Amino acid sequence: MSTAQQTLIAANEASEHRPLIITLFALFVLATLGITIWAGRQTKDAADFYAGGRQFSAFQNGLAVSGDYMSAASFLGIAGAIALFGYDGFLYSIGFLVAWLVALLLVAEPLRNSGRYTMGDVLAYRMRQRPVRTAAGTSTIVVSIFYLLAQMAGAGVLVSLLLGITSDAGKILIVALVGILMIVYVSIGGMKGTTWVQMIKAVLLIGGTLLITFLVLLKFNFNISDLLGTAAENSGKGAAFLEPGLQYGATGTSKLDFISLGIALVLGTAGLPHILIRFYTVPDAKAARKSVNWAIGIIGGFYLMTIALGFGAAALISQEEIIASNPSGNTAAPLLALHLGGVDSTWGAILLATISAVAFATILAVVAGLTLASSSSFAHDIYANVIRKGQASGAEEVRAARWATVFIGVVSIGLGALARDLNVAGLVALAFAVAASANLPTILYSLFWKRFTTQGALWSIYGGLIVAVGLVLFSPVVSGDPKAMFPDVDFAWFPLKNPGIISIPFGFLMGWLGTVLSKEEPDVKKFAELEVRSLTGTGAH
Repeated sequence: MSTAQQTLIAANEASEHRPLIITLFALFVLATLGITIWAGRQTKDAADFYAGGRQFSAFQNGLAVSGDYMSAASFLGIAGAIALFGYDGFLYSIGFLVAWLVALLLVAEPLRNSGRYTMGDVLAYRMRQRPVRTAAGTSTIVVSIFYLLAQMAGAGVLVSLLLGITSDAGKILIVALVGILMIVYVSIGGMKGTTWVQMIKAVLLIGGTLLITFLVLLKFNFNISDLLGTAAENSGKGAAFLEPGLQYGATGTSKLDFISLGIALVLGTAGLPHILIRFYTVPDAKAARKSVNWAIGIIGGFYLMTIALGFGAAALISQEEIIASNPSGNTAAPLLALHLGGVDSTWGAILLATISAVAFATILAVVAGLTLASSSSFAHDIYANVIRKGQASGAEEVRAARWATVFIGVVSIGLGALARDLNVAGLVALAFAVAASANLPTILYSLFWKRFTTQGALWSIYGGLIVAVGLVLFSPVVSGDPKAMFPDVDFAWFPLKNPGIISIPFGFLMGWLGTVLSKEEPDVKKFAELEVRSLTGTGAH
């Protein structure tokens, strides 16, 4: 059977069972909207909107952190990358998981003790408030929008596959609908609603991934060697499919790209705004530390199962069919579900609909978390503390956050429409690079270097941000490549797809340089207070 015939059968099956697919989607959306409305009624003040009243247990927050972290990149992008590039695709899984150790060891507990609602709280504790909060808010919004691109691209691809939409206008409409849902979730439910949606989504995602993993292993009599061997053979690449270098070893540039990607993945998590704000939803630092431990266990199990998702897709589906469905492989996991159930069977269509509904749940939960992080930072850091100079009431802050949610939603819809054909795992890696370049150096310097000054913080944030975003704009991600945002033009002079290898050291360098060149005397007393507070929790909110 030809690739075109297989893809046509898959589309026909989706078409015949479209009422089932739409019903599953509608049930999830209605259920989560119900939870969001319920949570919105429990949201009484700013602490409820930003931090869920700090009432979530370590396990609940660990589950929600997992839900926030296991995004469309994890479920769709990594499965696609492994299905197309084998061993090199699995490097995303390793990088995302190792990154959690950095978050646990360096930032989880000190951040929970030092801040209140946002990253800007930590920086402003010992720096000049207005410039530092402006920089922190700007960085948070930019990183969140980069991450949102990936989720929007994943949503467009996924729903297009299920509903048989092939036109660009139809895909853009889907991205817009996801954006509208995201705005509703955040503006009504705040942190409480978002957290509950993320917890439910984490359970659904782990359950769906376990089911597919079990079915893949059952197909190969639980013999992983057979699975990997069949995947290598079916990929057309032979033994090279199971060895390093298929995607990142062909040239010196691709090897550098791999190093850049690895640095961005490992260091990026500790600077991601939507992950950092999750540490504020628990009552104390001990619970923050425990929630990260829970998250590591859940996330670790999930990333191990991506082996079955990616290599299972490579073993059971032709490379041509995966690429025909989506050039970057983002539909490999849903297509795998269809093939496991039987391409021409009702069971296959049910499995496709179920897994796709889970993936859609994943996207909605993560975009809600990202939008909440960026709108909170705008309202709390920029509006309340810079524009209103600390005179805004809690109700005014929440109102500003809701307006910011609408604005960020509109921007992410527009950019998501442009990014609909890019691999979502690669897009998330860009967000990691920007977070590690702008946020991480400033957080670490603030917590652990007593000489650090306001000028150092500003140079670090803006320097890392400008270089990271600038290099991305002039990279093959945006132009000069068939899979770029603008494939028909070429203004790419930076050869790497991930800027981390340049922008992350630059962020650290600018933080140091800004500090040593600063005429400002560091507030040693304030640093001593912050140090005691970050390590012991004394005086924490």
